[in-house]
Amino acid sequence: MADVNRGNRPLSPHLEIYKPEWTMVLSITHRITGVGLALGAFLVSWWLLAAATSAEYFATVDGLLTSTLGRLVLVGSLFALWYHFCNGVRHLLWDIGWGLDLKTAEKTGKFVVVAAAGLTGFTILSV
Repeated sequence: MADVNRGNRPLSPHLEIYKPEWTMVLSITHRITGVGLALGAFLVSWWLLAAATSAEYFATVDGLLTSTLGRLVLVGSLFALWYHFCNGVRHLLWDIGWGLDLKTAEKTGKFVVVAAAGLTGFTILSV
């Protein structure tokens, strides 16, 4: 039977309903960095495949990846790797029941962002 009362039903919750919370933004960012890591893995695979193919092809791919835009993409991929790792550890801690209260979740989320930025900088300076 058809629902005749469609106009009075509440909307499903979505981004226009909820105010962005810190943990919500971090969750969305975690998913985005996961996709970014897949793209970064593709670039590294492409670079290795080019190295195994020929010197000319490797020079072309290496030139793209060491250009300003390429380096920016690689630094972004490095940040995505560290962020995804740190946030994954945070999720493992949640799985054992630690840090689930809102205040601790917000503090650990901020720590994840700072740690990822710091580890990215440390990795760049170490190379």
